[in-house]
Amino acid sequence: MRAEVLGFTFLAAVIAASAFAQTPAAPAAAPASPVMKLFASSSEVTALMAKVRASRQEGQNLVTAPILSLAPYRASLEFRPATAPASLHEKDAEMFYVIEGTGTIVTGGKLIDETRTNVANLSGTSIAGGNAQAFAKGDFIIVPENTPHQITPSGGPVFLMALHVPRPTAWP
Repeated sequence: MRAEVLGFTFLAAVIAASAFAQTPAAPAAAPASPVMKLFASSSEVTALMAKVRASRQEGQNLVTAPILSLAPYRASLEFRPATAPASLHEKDAEMFYVIEGTGTIVTGGKLIDETRTNVANLSGTSIAGGNAQAFAKGDFIIVPENTPHQITPSGGPVFLMALHVPRPTAWP
């Protein structure tokens, strides 16, 4: 018993001494990249769908929220209650999984009234000369980089999972 008390006293003294000897911790630095999230349950995605739907502002045709992230890859939930501007991603392919709803995606062709939205993306009011493809719940779509694309919901809003996939610097 005496050895246990002495051991506990020694341990307490070491902890106390080290606490006094340490300098206060510096505030945590902001992460250099987005937080890694590698799993999302179906219940999390369902809750996120409700949150995104509720957060939509009047006239907003596209609302997004992150689902998963492992730089440089990211998967987002997209809520599309109406047709949003056409897009073209210069450095990323984009893969869609249709969670809910039906619509049409137009791919290819040329952006109309093209504007640069950031260093790697363009948008336009519509697409001239593209190919239309109907889609429904459960369908998968892939849009190669540098390809104009525009999604038009039909019969109600569409929920998609969008996965941006940057092209590797070298293919094997």
